[in-house]
Amino acid sequence: MSRIGRKPVPLPAGVTAAASGHTVTVKGPKGELTRHLHPELVVRVEGGAVLVERPSDSAKHKALHGLSRTLVANMVEGVTKGYEKALEIVGVGYRAEAKPFGLTLYVGLSHTVDVKAPPGIRLTADQPTLVKVAGSDKELVGQLAAEIRAIRPPEPYKGKGIRYAGEQVRRKAGKTGAK
Repeated sequence: MSRIGRKPVPLPAGVTAAASGHTVTVKGPKGELTRHLHPELVVRVEGGAVLVERPSDSAKHKALHGLSRTLVANMVEGVTKGYEKALEIVGVGYRAEAKPFGLTLYVGLSHTVDVKAPPGIRLTADQPTLVKVAGSDKELVGQLAAEIRAIRPPEPYKGKGIRYAGEQVRRKAGKTGAK
């Protein structure tokens, strides 16, 4: 909580930040991100770092302090390194195709599913069974990856569906035949 909030967020070379009121804008080589923070917190850019300060030591302000500092740190990391989530498609005939607007998924439904990439997010399918979601906004990358996974979540009997790379799907035994 408050120990995290007290740490300044260092700005690497090539990254600039500006705080006006309760809005923080971070620019870097991978893009520009803007976020509105809680109005009770004070955000300052000072000496190559972003500082988040809270008005009191109440539990609410301590929680918001740590959250806001982490959100700013994620913005800085996003514009420098970026974020990426990988999804695996498992199943006979299940595949993804990259299109100019995003992806087309063939996942055993009676129709294809088109996934449109929001601005600032790249959807790639290097292999037909491997989808990558990349961008500078951690929240958007994670949300889009979760939405793609929700189209066909992995089922426990055969393991077919869309899963995160490295995700372990707990398998169940099927029905046993009568003797």
